Amino acid sequence: MDDIVRQALAKWPNVPSCTGWLMLDRRGNWRMRDEAAQASGAPGVPIRHDALLGFINRNYEADEHGQWFFQNGPQRVYVELAYTPWVVRLSVDANGTLALHDQGGGAFEPAAVFVDEDGAVLLADQSQPARVAVLHDHDLEVFSDHATLADALTDEASPLSGEFHWNAQLTLPLQSVRRDEVATRFGFVASPAARV
Repeated sequence: MDDIVRQALAKWPNVPSCTGWLMLDRRGNWRMRDEAAQASGAPGVPIRHDALLGFINRNYEADEHGQWFFQNGPQRVYVELAYTPWVVRLSVDANGTLALHDQGGGAFEPAAVFVDEDGAVLLADQSQPARVAVLHDHDLEVFSDHATLADALTDEASPLSGEFHWNAQLTLPLQSVRRDEVATRFGFVASPAARV
């Protein structure tokens, strides 16, 4: 958390929080949601200002209930999650080494890989409790290039089975997960606004 945010919290400790105005979309974009977007269920307008994006990413965390928020000075701005609290990009360098980075640019080391019923790939890291991130859909080809996938579908709940090869050091089995179970399993609230 930025020092200026800590100072604002100390100076104004009782500023009411807000919900519904900020969303993290399925591709890791932060979006502002005005009243019309909230009323219609629209994702809102992508934030493109680099300094603001950096500020949001540095001051993004979860409360004791698993609700993710951006601490905007003294005000806590709860985030609507299109899927998970983290979105990761998968890249491979010229030497064939894979790297994962979250929407804020931080490194993400996978400890488990899941596939939901729609074929979305989710990765959990080694932290306690584990952070869960959905893989950006533009990186599914890179993922499949480093996975061994089964030929036949054996379970309706999991469109893919096999394993993911994380560099030379780790092979992770693909585990099935239902999308509607992800938030409970990983202890986060997808829509703080719905809890108000």
